[in-house]
Amino acid sequence: MPKVVDHEERRRELAGAVWRVITRDGVAHVSMRTVAAESGWSSGALRHYFATRDELLAFACEQVLTRVTARITALRPQGTPQEMVRALLLETMPVDSERHTEASITFAFLALGLGDPALAAVQRKILIGMSELCQNLTRHLLPDASPQQQLSAARRLNAMVDGLSVHVLAGHLTPAEAVAELDAHLTTVSP
Repeated sequence: MPKVVDHEERRRELAGAVWRVITRDGVAHVSMRTVAAESGWSSGALRHYFATRDELLAFACEQVLTRVTARITALRPQGTPQEMVRALLLETMPVDSERHTEASITFAFLALGLGDPALAAVQRKILIGMSELCQNLTRHLLPDASPQQQLSAARRLNAMVDGLSVHVLAGHLTPAEAVAELDAHLTTVSP
């Protein structure tokens, strides 16, 4: 009897190999060859799932979005609106090794998306998702504010989280320092 292969699981395994290469060597070192070597597969077997490097990279980045979205959706934070917002935003920030890897991959796509429309489309999904998350969270933080005030506060919150994340990735801040800055910002965003 032929072996049943879970193709989506195989694709996720390859995304994991892409993440490891990016984390260890940087996104410039991702190639079909390096991902095949990292996964223990042949380049031919890898090409059965992804025809090009860009297709492989796009899938790996989409997997980050899927993982973060699943974590946020499953989270049921308790406490004040600021505490709940904090808990949800920390799922998107590089405050531990898993989230550091995810943020590294996500921010690597900013540069890649500048020159490639397919990768730019994936990056847009991530940016739009984060923007929508911040808008939803700001509605909880500032329920009595006007829609324009909420939108402005959401944009500042989004910029704060992105900026703190970049500084952690660059080694300019520790995760604890970034969390402290987020906490300080959230105390200023209140009804």
